[in-house]
Amino acid sequence: MKKVYVIAQVDETKCIGDRICENVCPAGAIIMVDKRAQVDESKCAACFKCEDVCNEGAIRFVPKAEVQILRVEPTEVDQDQLRALCRQANLDPEDPICMCTLTQAKEVAAAILKGAASPEEVTRMTGIRTACAMYCMAPVLRLLQASGAEMSPPSGYKWYPAVAALWDVPEEVARKYPQYRLGEDQKAFSHEGMIDNMISKLKGGSHA
Repeated sequence: MKKVYVIAQVDETKCIGDRICENVCPAGAIIMVDKRAQVDESKCAACFKCEDVCNEGAIRFVPKAEVQILRVEPTEVDQDQLRALCRQANLDPEDPICMCTLTQAKEVAAAILKGAASPEEVTRMTGIRTACAMYCMAPVLRLLQASGAEMSPPSGYKWYPAVAALWDVPEEVARKYPQYRLGEDQKAFSHEGMIDNMISKLKGGSHA
């Protein structure tokens, strides 16, 4: 969840149209019009990244007329579908996958089940990726990929569809380096292992 108190505004007399602010905006709120940045105020999530990277001082933040809350309530979607999506992404629904906003995997999964099909749309719905963005992009991509969303990197350098994790280690690599016990770890954390056990505990049952 993220509370948005302010929004970005561009001083067109200072903007040089270098597109850096557009590239770093996690919500996709900035576009270039006639070689000048423009902010879609309905999409701005007040991450301050655009202001940080603008060497011309062309961006400032002003108070919003009303505070906006970016949050998706997980209980508003089918819970079996939510758990299945998290399981497919190898994530515990209760895990906070953004340390800055404390957004949980189940909230991002709910946003995807409600129609979010890109990292930018997930950000606009939940507020995730609006602070340091050092850790949260990977689980967001993993959930989107698990949902079947077709994604490719946008122009610039907003994000890249690469997630390095235990689940992505090829079988031949695990066999080549048996001393690291990668295969055993994959099995221990498989769908039939830890994640289903955690989900079962959340439901109040027992995993057979």
